[in-house]
Amino acid sequence: MDYIKGNFSKSIFENHNGFHIGVFKVQDTNCDDLSEYVGRSITFTGYFHELNMMDTYLFYGKKVQHEKYGEQFQVDHYERCKPEEKDSIVEFLTSDLFKGIGEKKAKAIVDVLGKDTLKIILEHPDNLILIPGISKTNIDTLHKQMKAYEESYEIMLYLTDYGFSTRDSMLLYHYYKNKTKEIMEQNPYQVMEDIPDISFKKIDMVVCRKGFTLDDPRRVRAALIYVMEEISNTYGHSYYHRDELLFFLPRVLSCGVEEDIVSTILLKMESDRKIVVRGDRYYLKEMYDAECLIVKRFRLLNSNKEIIDKNLFSTIQDLENLFDIHYNSSQLEAIQKSYQRDFLIITGGPGTGKTTIMKGILELYRQMKKLSYGQMQEKIALLAPTGRAAKRMSEATLFPASTIHRFLKWQKEQNRFQVNEWHKSKVEFVIIDEASMIDTYLMAHLLRGISSNCKVILVGDDHQLPSVGPGNVLHDLIESRKLEVVELTELYRQENHSNIISLAYDIRKQTIQKDIFNVDDDLTFIECRDQDVLSNICELCQTYKDLNYRTFQILAPMYKGMNGIDAINEKTQSIFNPKDSVKKEHRIGDVIFREDDKVIQLTNMPEDNVYNGDIGLIEKVQTSNKKEIHIDFDGNNVKYTPTNFNNFRLAYAISIHKSQGSEFDIVVIPIVKGYHKMLYQKLIYTAVTRAKKKLYLVGDFEALQIAAANVEDDGRRTTIQDYLMNGIQ
Repeated sequence: MDYIKGNFSKSIFENHNGFHIGVFKVQDTNCDDLSEYVGRSITFTGYFHELNMMDTYLFYGKKVQHEKYGEQFQVDHYERCKPEEKDSIVEFLTSDLFKGIGEKKAKAIVDVLGKDTLKIILEHPDNLILIPGISKTNIDTLHKQMKAYEESYEIMLYLTDYGFSTRDSMLLYHYYKNKTKEIMEQNPYQVMEDIPDISFKKIDMVVCRKGFTLDDPRRVRAALIYVMEEISNTYGHSYYHRDELLFFLPRVLSCGVEEDIVSTILLKMESDRKIVVRGDRYYLKEMYDAECLIVKRFRLLNSNKEIIDKNLFSTIQDLENLFDIHYNSSQLEAIQKSYQRDFLIITGGPGTGKTTIMKGILELYRQMKKLSYGQMQEKIALLAPTGRAAKRMSEATLFPASTIHRFLKWQKEQNRFQVNEWHKSKVEFVIIDEASMIDTYLMAHLLRGISSNCKVILVGDDHQLPSVGPGNVLHDLIESRKLEVVELTELYRQENHSNIISLAYDIRKQTIQKDIFNVDDDLTFIECRDQDVLSNICELCQTYKDLNYRTFQILAPMYKGMNGIDAINEKTQSIFNPKDSVKKEHRIGDVIFREDDKVIQLTNMPEDNVYNGDIGLIEKVQTSNKKEIHIDFDGNNVKYTPTNFNNFRLAYAISIHKSQGSEFDIVVIPIVKGYHKMLYQKLIYTAVTRAKKKLYLVGDFEALQIAAANVEDDGRRTTIQDYLMNGIQ
């Protein structure tokens, strides 16, 4: 393999995963094509454990031609050359690696020990006691730091020789340090449990090349964990049946395993407290603990004695005068119980005033507790699963709101929440909106991060889609009939009757009639053939192309196909943001992104205060020097580089799942039989309830009826409801 030898001289870019772009001064090379760089510098890219300017390195890789930045050396792996000349050794010993060793002491050491200085420090440090001016503390420091320096490098070499990329080797070393080799020799599959960034498939590919047998018990155990996690992520289940584990396991292992061997491994996993077995249910321990925590905490809060205060009803009446509003009976009940109870679920469909009464709940609490607005912010947290839902919550209540991830201070590098059972928040009251979107793990993390006597109110619509992650928390809590629930049934401000809301309730009742459409401006059905859906959507886009990007939204259930999200985005981009010589653009895969494009965030990036489902506009595309795309999310400007370009996509059309927690004045929904399994009630109900003022459905009316009639949910197997009703097993 080609190499260049020389010194690292400048860093251009570095991320937390150890990916570097920098400048390298070349001393030597074995490649004729690179000989012109001897005595000169070349730009390099690659993953590195550490780089410093005093060391000499051998970079192995190849010269590549970057379309924008010209010739670069792409580093596959590297070696660090030990200093050999006396002057180099002196420079090395006076570096930041060795505290307290100045140039005078370094020269004295090298004058006595010569070119073998570093070897003697590492292997025979006591020899340094003979050198004038060198103390025992100096010797200990030199030996300790030299040993650590050597060990870290040897471990990195060991991991890359094992088959890991430099990036993954760095993740491994940073996590295990000097225990790395021990872990790899005992059970390399332990890595997937400790470091989420290194998946089962990735480590399995490396380990199998090292001669592991396909049915090695360590591999079978890891595969079982992988199967369980995949079942949860794909189907939303919190537990698994033995038969399905036995069904999926051979497909992952690419070999058969005798059932009694699997039984033995499962028993060992249970004794190791990696899984929990209750009858015919197999749980990952983390999921079992999460469900139990949710049940215990909410049952405890629900059992607390009601607060009785003679001033409660008069204060609620004052609220009606303050806000110039008249609460209906169910809203009054919700506001009253929000103060009296330590746990409450407020549920209801669109138009029932869920968001409106939150303002009343906050003001009631403030007045009853005689709190200042400053004290309120210390004691109360308004939370939502998505950034957009949190913003809507804040706008409705005029009180700060946050995503749950931001409240819990998610630390991406450490894969943990900083607010947790050891470092709890001091708030005494949390209100959580869009609670149907919260999965089991996230709810458990939230409960660990607040005190056990913190008051909790969940607000949500159980008829919407369940969480993307495993579990069905809000549904299970409500269906148990064991907790305090107030259902808002009356439409708020019925004088502003909405056909959109009527359609939503008709979908729930599976009684959709054509005569509800095309009567008023707010609800329109454009019937057409599947092949004409996209052209009709484009015609609507022409009508609304000058509106604010947040006002108009297309929602579709799937990405691929003739009427899928990808096809719609490709067509509508040319309407909302056509090619313009003034606007810069950049192609990522098959998609062109240009300045002023509407985009949606696909992952949580708490460090940049941007979250899954947030919608923004591309403010700047930079294609010279280094590629960057700047996206403006409601005043929060986030910079993206090629390493995270896959974190966003065009958003003229977005998925119905991604729209949860958001509302738009005007919504367009394509509805065709070609969507097949995506035609079900909760999905179409969720889509319809995103529209505030106007809703257009385009396609096949019979497809809408099929969706409304399909009440089969995704059949999630969970046990929160069971444990609330019958006790934890």
